Amino acid sequence: MAYLNKAFLIGNLTRDPELRYTPSGTPVTNFSIAINRVRTNANGERREETTFVDVEVFGKNADACHKFLAKGKTLFVEGRLRYRSWEGPDGHKRSRLSVVAERVQFIERAKLDRQGAAQAEGSTATPDASEPLYEEEEEDKGPEEDVPF
Repeated sequence: MAYLNKAFLIGNLTRDPELRYTPSGTPVTNFSIAINRVRTNANGERREETTFVDVEVFGKNADACHKFLAKGKTLFVEGRLRYRSWEGPDGHKRSRLSVVAERVQFIERAKLDRQGAAQAEGSTATPDASEPLYEEEEEDKGPEEDVPF
């Protein structure tokens, strides 16, 4: 039997990331993101739902997230779900579902705003999912060579 545990999220940071270290010295950054969803109910009323997700990032990515992220920034998180349960000091069982990030991409809000504005103006074009949500500079690959095969 095959198993899959994968999460893809785009949201806004609800607070500044917090950096700490494991006993072995591995950096760990924790933050929370808010994911908004607008839907229309059966009566035709628009409803906005917000889901808050806790995220943990380890290693070099943890350092980068702590250094470059701040409350309100938009980002893409790819990772896996982790469920933890424990007994609180009051004797009640507690649990938490969070995402352990394997990849975090910072998204420029200006690019998203331009795409949203084009859609709001009635454009039927949607952004290609294969295109990055941010602008990258093209690498200089040098002169092209003829390949003999």
